[in-house]
Amino acid sequence: MLLPAVILASLLAPGDPLPAFQGKDLTGATVELPGAAKGDVTLLIIGFTYGSRFAVEDWAKRFRQEFERLPGVRFYEVPMIGGMARLGKWFIDSGMKKGTPERDHGRVITVYSGSGAWKSRLGYREKDAAYLILLDRQGKVRHLHNGKMNDAAWRRLASITRQWLSVKQ
Repeated sequence: MLLPAVILASLLAPGDPLPAFQGKDLTGATVELPGAAKGDVTLLIIGFTYGSRFAVEDWAKRFRQEFERLPGVRFYEVPMIGGMARLGKWFIDSGMKKGTPERDHGRVITVYSGSGAWKSRLGYREKDAAYLILLDRQGKVRHLHNGKMNDAAWRRLASITRQWLSVKQ
């Protein structure tokens, strides 16, 4: 049986380089990853549905509280929007911009293509979950997680983030 190409995309794993993708942040600037993250330990918090915004925001808030003031670390919220929702691009972007504090407009990167491939890479199962990818300073994947915020998952992410912040590359 032949499988569609999207299914054949291998799951992302720690040690893999992050496949390149781009989107626009809420200021309207094009952001290409992993290039924009080079030199910093970076957390990508990806959501695929409108309902996932709660999980994404919970992770972003906790990450900000712990790591925002430290040099060499950053994070991006990445809504990946596919299917018919792309037709509402202007409406979606406008709503996100209004609902996001201006200081964070450069940290929200909306992606309107390739969501199917990313779902395959991340083992998409839970529609309202956040999908986390922690990158080292070179843009390699160092940790993956999907789900809503919980203390055990947070402690693991925070520990791994601190570990990679201590590595000078």
